Amino acid sequence: MRLAWSHAFVVVAGLLLVGCASEPTRIVPGTTAAETLQRLGAPTGRYPLNGGGERLQYSRMPAGFEVIDIDVDASGRVVSVTQVLNEARFGHDIKVGQWRQNEVVAFYGRPYEISRVSSFDGTVWTWRYKAVNERRMLYIYIDPTGVVRRYHTGDDLEFDRIRD
Repeated sequence: MRLAWSHAFVVVAGLLLVGCASEPTRIVPGTTAAETLQRLGAPTGRYPLNGGGERLQYSRMPAGFEVIDIDVDASGRVVSVTQVLNEARFGHDIKVGQWRQNEVVAFYGRPYEISRVSSFDGTVWTWRYKAVNERRMLYIYIDPTGVVRRYHTGDDLEFDRIRD
């Protein structure tokens, strides 16, 4: 009986370690890009960075609430790991009037949804995120020339519609 319990413990501990190893936020600066890719698998996006580096992006869209950007320098080492769907960062990160849609994708990944509204000539890109465990939405308005014109956040009412 004792052998069975210890075997079960080893199996469960191994599964927990595998789960932790595949979590992008557990990658630490200094890790090589090759080791990162081995631990996490293929990213959902890869984008060149100024200075010869690369961004490995791991998005949990459309069902999830996180996009993790792992920036790798020209020498192939991780320099930063950032969960970018963070309400406290939006005002600093989003470059209204400067970003083009390719820069939005390189930072936030593919959106949860792209839609149109009558009050804006362009498209509205939407991402789901959580703020203190509340389901929220980030809306970025992109004009017909591909430039970000504004953004705002709001409550995610999709879950409420499903529950009713």
